[in-house]
Amino acid sequence: MIVLAVLFAVLGAVSNAVGTAFQRKAASTVPRGGGVRLLRALVRRPAWSIGIAGVVGAALFQALALVNGPMALVQPLFILELPFALLIAVPLMHRRLSRDGWWAVGAVVAGLAVLLASAAPSGSREQASMARWIPVLIVTLGVMAAAFLLARSSSSPLFRAAALASAAAVGNALTAALLKSATGRLADAGLPAFLTTWQTYGFALTGVLALLLLENSLQAGPLVASQPALTIGDAAVSLLLGVVLFDESVRTGWWLLPAAIGALFILRGVLRLTRVVPHLADVVR
Repeated sequence: MIVLAVLFAVLGAVSNAVGTAFQRKAASTVPRGGGVRLLRALVRRPAWSIGIAGVVGAALFQALALVNGPMALVQPLFILELPFALLIAVPLMHRRLSRDGWWAVGAVVAGLAVLLASAAPSGSREQASMARWIPVLIVTLGVMAAAFLLARSSSSPLFRAAALASAAAVGNALTAALLKSATGRLADAGLPAFLTTWQTYGFALTGVLALLLLENSLQAGPLVASQPALTIGDAAVSLLLGVVLFDESVRTGWWLLPAAIGALFILRGVLRLTRVVPHLADVVR
C-alpha cells in the first residue's frame, strides 16, 4: 500500500509539473489582472488548457495516493513538482540546466528523502469527525482570507507573491485533506456515498479557490517569492492536517534533527532553483 502511495504521488508530481509549467507560460501571455477576469483570459490560451489537463491528472493520481497511504507521506512528495517542472520547462525554452541547477535539484530530492525517512509518517484513519473538521476549516479558510487581504494591501511584488502563494499552499493542503476523506467514502461505500458527502463538494470548491490564488500569485511577483512559500507551505500544512484530522503519526525526539536538516536542504534547493534559472522567473512576470 505504501509503495503504491509513493508511486502515485510521484506520478502526481510529474503531472502537476506539466500543469504548472504550461500555466506559467499561459500566465505570461495575458494582461495583468485578477479574479474571474484573469481566468477568462487564460481559458482562451491553449497552453493553459494543457496545464489544466496536467492538474486534473495530478488530482487523479493524488486521490489514488491518498487512498493508499497517509497524507503526511503523500503531500510532501509533491515537492518533487518543482524539479520536475524545471526539467520540463528548460527544454521547452531551449535552454540547458547549469551545474548549479543540477546541484539544486539534487538538494531538493536528497532533502525530501532525509525528511521523509526521519519523519516516517505512518497510520491513518480514512475519516475525521465534524468536531475536528470545524476548527480546521475555520483556521485554514481564515488564514487564506488573511493572506489574501494582506497581499491586496501591499505594494511589494515580493510580499504579494509570497502571501498569495502561502494562501494557495494552505488551500492545496485543505483540498488534499477533503479529497482524502471523499475518496475514502468512494472506496468504502461506492459512488452514491461519494456524491452525497460534503467533502466531495468541499474539495472541488477549495481546489478552484487554490487555483485562482495560484494564478494570481504567478502574476503578482517573481518566482523566488512565490515558489518556496507554495512548495514548503503545502507540505508543512498537509503534514499538520494529516496528524490533526486523520491521526497520522511522525517520529519525534532526536529524529527531529535529521528531519530539520532535510527541510533545510529542501528550502536551500528550492531557493537556488528559482535563482539559477532566471528565465523561469521571467515567465511569471
